[in-house]
Amino acid sequence: MRQGDTVLADQRSTDTYEQTFAVRFSYPVVFTNALFSTENTVLTDTLCRIEPNKRHKCIIFLDDGLLADDPGLIDRIADYVAAHGNRMQLVCPPVRVPGGERIKVDLHFIEQMQQTLYEHHVDRHSYVIGIGGGAVLDAVGLVAATTHRGIRHIRVPTTVLAQNDSGVGVKNGVNLNGVKNFVGTFAPPFAVLNDLDFITRLPDRDKIAGMAEAVKVALIRDRAFFEWLERQSDQLVLFEPAAMAHMIRRCAELHMIQIGQGGDPFETGSARPLDFGHWAAHRLETLTRYHLRHGEAVAIGIALDTRYSVLSGLLPEGAEERVIVLLEQLGFRLWHPALDKTDAQGRHMVITGLEEFQEHLGGMLTITLLSDLGIGIEVNEMDHDLILQAIDWLKQRAQS
Repeated sequence: MRQGDTVLADQRSTDTYEQTFAVRFSYPVVFTNALFSTENTVLTDTLCRIEPNKRHKCIIFLDDGLLADDPGLIDRIADYVAAHGNRMQLVCPPVRVPGGERIKVDLHFIEQMQQTLYEHHVDRHSYVIGIGGGAVLDAVGLVAATTHRGIRHIRVPTTVLAQNDSGVGVKNGVNLNGVKNFVGTFAPPFAVLNDLDFITRLPDRDKIAGMAEAVKVALIRDRAFFEWLERQSDQLVLFEPAAMAHMIRRCAELHMIQIGQGGDPFETGSARPLDFGHWAAHRLETLTRYHLRHGEAVAIGIALDTRYSVLSGLLPEGAEERVIVLLEQLGFRLWHPALDKTDAQGRHMVITGLEEFQEHLGGMLTITLLSDLGIGIEVNEMDHDLILQAIDWLKQRAQS
């Protein structure tokens, strides 16, 4: 073989290089009271935990629904920034954004927030602080994660649902074409600061809605916590502060354990144990045009999947009664007419949530059900007839 032929053969060879590296993620989740009291240094200590001797540039996006319940918040923030001006500065007054699902249904709000960051020259060493419910934190987190390929994001959850579930996680996202969280990222926050005083100002309906996630995570991971919820249901219904605080913290802790130690924090696989009850809940939210709160839809989804677990032989008969009773004692209604809604072919529209859920997973259908109270189990198919039986069971209970 001639020398030239050898060179040509080498040029046509295929070489593969394996690029491997690991990145460690760590962020504090703090529980405090009176976060914006001038005497409380949790926020400024958080801003300075990497660069302690710097005056940090910040921008705040503020849930406008929160201001309806807490109109003095902007003044408290202003006083706080003035008192700690040697450690932080706001590039502009707090920016109000739509609260609830309103902010997640139109990408216009995402672009608007990004434009604000651009106009105020917010860079990767600045801080984007989101204050509000889970939907606002989802949207602000997406903005922070996709601007300059990632700006430090501090979450200040102000609802039960955000403090005990979504606020402590690593997901951000908004909806598109009616699909829940179709546009999103996995991007851990810089920190999560939970101020329990925000919970006392919530409307009762929002306090109750957030408890669904506590029931959910207790059912799949911690029977002792489920039994605590049963024993403390009277105190929780009265929103007794100590009971609410323990419920929120334990729920958040269990979510953090799953995310940090479950082996799949960025959900590259198909299992989603923390989405127990959610395949139906997401569909119910869209079918009701979000008149159902997320937690209210999750409670119905939990009831549906718990009864299905019994019908499919996974969960002992009678266990679903304990779950239903607890949810009802906490104040949830476990029936909505949307469960009965059918399409032109007579198919129950809630069941199409299974298809959307599988598409969201990106792999085989994987649904978390129950083999016992406190023990979740993954299955890869759902019997539509049994789902309909579970729906009928919930309907009959509601009518009796």
